[in-house]
Amino acid sequence: MDLSDDGPALDDIWAQSDNNLCGLLPDSQNASHIAERFVRAGWQSRSSSWEGYEIETSWCRIEADPIDNSATLLNGVIDPDRLDDLAALLTQFGLRFHLELYDDERDLIREIKG
Repeated sequence: MDLSDDGPALDDIWAQSDNNLCGLLPDSQNASHIAERFVRAGWQSRSSSWEGYEIETSWCRIEADPIDNSATLLNGVIDPDRLDDLAALLTQFGLRFHLELYDDERDLIREIKG
């Protein structure tokens, strides 16, 4: 199941923030499979376009959009202190990833590849 309202909603402090997370899942099959993995981990997921999903928990909200037949683009907002948690979750899912964290001035402050 790739849709669920059961997980926690994004905390208000992050809901008012500008996007600070960009990422790429280069080997992902499609956004539906990505959303399904997050739902199984207790996150919320809802359709945001024909093939895209908005996926969230209390400390992160990301859009997962396929960009071709083999990759998924991630963008959204994350508690900067939880970037390692997102990376660990993607690793647990068995996914390769490239995550970038930006500050309020849109400067890259951290990058993680896995």
